[in-house]
Amino acid sequence: MNSGYWAEGDDAGNVLDMRTPNVARMFDYYLGGKDNLAVDRVAAIKVLTAAPQVPRAARENSDFVTRVIQFLTEEKHVEQFIDIGPGLPTNHNVHDIAHRYHKYARVAYVDHDPVVLAHGRALLARKHPLVTMIDGDLREPDKILADPELERLIDLGQPVALCLTLVLHFIPDRDGPHEIVARLLDRLAPNSYLVISHVTGDDKNPDIITAVTDTYNQATAPLVMRSRAEVRRFFGECAMAPPGVVYLTQWYRYLVAEPVLALAAHYIDYLRHLVIRATVQFSR
Repeated sequence: MNSGYWAEGDDAGNVLDMRTPNVARMFDYYLGGKDNLAVDRVAAIKVLTAAPQVPRAARENSDFVTRVIQFLTEEKHVEQFIDIGPGLPTNHNVHDIAHRYHKYARVAYVDHDPVVLAHGRALLARKHPLVTMIDGDLREPDKILADPELERLIDLGQPVALCLTLVLHFIPDRDGPHEIVARLLDRLAPNSYLVISHVTGDDKNPDIITAVTDTYNQATAPLVMRSRAEVRRFFGECAMAPPGVVYLTQWYRYLVAEPVLALAAHYIDYLRHLVIRATVQFSR
């Protein structure tokens, strides 16, 4: 059922909640992974009932991350990455991608989810000297950047790529997400980069938005869909790398076109697999 990394708590003594749907494990399920529990699958299926395109969007985000990391390492010669809210390990981890193009790239992952920390640290126990996993909450940016382990690996006096992919929509407006990002950017050296992907409610059916957000309200983090204008605000006065704030598939650098029919077939196969898995789970 899983990769063998499950535990009752992490090194900091945080207890892993096995009864509440976990947003990282739900995302793992969308990607067809095995590191999820029955409670996560039930919640994920509720989301997929309302928005069956979510698995495709999850894959599109992984492809976007691959393209943007290649762009930053090959074209902009970035050697340092801070990835806050990375989620569960996949085959598209930032350090895996960065090391394809720069074998000495340094990557610091930051998360406060005990599930993610347990999995990430188990993965990194396989000896990745240029990669670390730090326990930190995005809502405490100063604490993150002052972490001794981050300071050991990342030189904030040199350009850094700050990756906030699929994480800011879990920060409600009352926690000041735009102010949080601004505080992080203020600490970064010139020629640093900010990478964001964010769920949007633009052009979405209000009933679908309600169904999805209601499900996440019962999970470990709420989901806040923001407009393109609200997402653009995160970048402040930063110069935008073309093509700017666009849908994931429109961020075109290194984009390899996939035939529409092949994509549709893959998506149908995934949904068939999803339906089979759901049937098996509910028949027990």
